Amino acid sequence: MPSQFNRVLTGAQIDQFIADGFVRLDNAFPAEAAAEARAILWRDRGCDPDDPSTWTRPVVRLGQYSQPPFIAAANTPRLRGAFDELVGPGRWQPRASLGTFPVRFPSPEDPGDAGWHIDVSFGTDTPNFLEWRANVTSRGRALLMLFLFSDVGEADAPTRIRVGSHHDIARQLAPAGDEGLTLGQLAANGFAETAHLPEMLATGPAGTVYLCHPFLVHAAQPHRGTRPRFMAQPPLMPREPLMLERTDGAYSPVETAIRVALGKA
Repeated sequence: MPSQFNRVLTGAQIDQFIADGFVRLDNAFPAEAAAEARAILWRDRGCDPDDPSTWTRPVVRLGQYSQPPFIAAANTPRLRGAFDELVGPGRWQPRASLGTFPVRFPSPEDPGDAGWHIDVSFGTDTPNFLEWRANVTSRGRALLMLFLFSDVGEADAPTRIRVGSHHDIARQLAPAGDEGLTLGQLAANGFAETAHLPEMLATGPAGTVYLCHPFLVHAAQPHRGTRPRFMAQPPLMPREPLMLERTDGAYSPVETAIRVALGKA
């Protein structure tokens, strides 16, 4: 782990990540990079940022994006330090892009994608998203990340998070072993087992990043504000598989959270 003198996250934030499944990292990347990125996204969307009459759909997906402002946002020293602290030094892969952007516009229409889910990570060669899979060692995904590229208030379609839901998902996945479960199997009851948990909204100014456990249950929602919301939701990819049994005991917080859910820690 990084030296205590160079830490990005406090001990309390690490404990929060293990217990709640996420940590909010303020000033994770510069607001200037966010503004440059938004200019590119507006250009590609082909509508006028100052004319709401051109915002004709509740959500538009744009991507992939690997231009300099996106790469700069994904690879700041602050973020890289936090990745080391949550996943482990040398155990994650730097981002070469920020993937697809779901841009949400103010609209009375149902966006059609606001169901509770986790981000599944393998078996993605099938076009049926419900057949994609996750397993208890989170094959193919070390973190779920929410990069805010615009200011996001409570009315601006912030991502909804069920606090602590990663523990419930770990317990569901454990009996399925390496094969894991499909999203369809996990969502068969609408994630009702997490419905009792408190809900948190991923709000904050541009430059904020939420670093989330890969099993965290979350959902989109309609946009009831006045300005479009720009957010990227890329995974942090693992360089090596997560391990729930280590002879040296050097568990990362991502691994520790799973171990806590399974009664191993």
